[in-house]
Amino acid sequence: MRALLLAAGHGTRLRPLTERVPKCLVPIAGRPLLDYWLERLFACPDIERVLINTHWLAEQVAAHVGASAWRSRIDLVHEPELLGTGGTILANAGYFRSEPFLTAHADNLTAFDLDDFLARHRGRPAGAAMSMLSFRTDDPRSCGILELDERAIVRRFHEKVAEPPGNLANAAVYILEPEVVDFAASLGRPVVDLSTEVIPHFVGRIYSVETPSYHRDIGTPESLAHAERDFALGLRGNGLSGGSSLV
Repeated sequence: MRALLLAAGHGTRLRPLTERVPKCLVPIAGRPLLDYWLERLFACPDIERVLINTHWLAEQVAAHVGASAWRSRIDLVHEPELLGTGGTILANAGYFRSEPFLTAHADNLTAFDLDDFLARHRGRPAGAAMSMLSFRTDDPRSCGILELDERAIVRRFHEKVAEPPGNLANAAVYILEPEVVDFAASLGRPVVDLSTEVIPHFVGRIYSVETPSYHRDIGTPESLAHAERDFALGLRGNGLSGGSSLV
């Protein structure tokens, strides 16, 4: 399987830090966020190659990847104009060779079990076109909140609403079947948003896989500081160990 890490955004909520450092290279406990992702992906024997899209401060991302121990298995694609999450998938559809692939927002600090996620996708309920990693959030108004049926199929999806009906949230890590790309293509335009234009179409066909492990969006100064505190505390029970790595 191949994977796509979405890393092109400006990181506006993290300014002024992201005026000089791309969000995917923001350090957590002294280590760039992107390295946690690469380590997790390449520790999984099923992941063959990873594609990373770039835009803001792209030269820094390229230099970092060029010095990475995994550089021979990483491909970069530059977006002169941002295409949106779905648009990036659509523009690089050939990379995935009409096969299922993993895509993730690289601005989350996570310790989810990738092997389990892949296995759960392979055993997903009949008719599901994608699997979505989910987690319990302490800030549901900032997340896409899920309502599930008894098979863990998403029946309702509430994207950042004022009165969320729960705290089970979209973790922005997906395994997508080729028909999801086909639907994005059917919209007939290059810029497509996955959360607002693609996911709603597949409600009723999305399998939610809840992770009990650590997962946090570090997209604001508050959440970044929270992640640093979590490292200091060494929250091993949630898959987070203090020091320099996620386990």
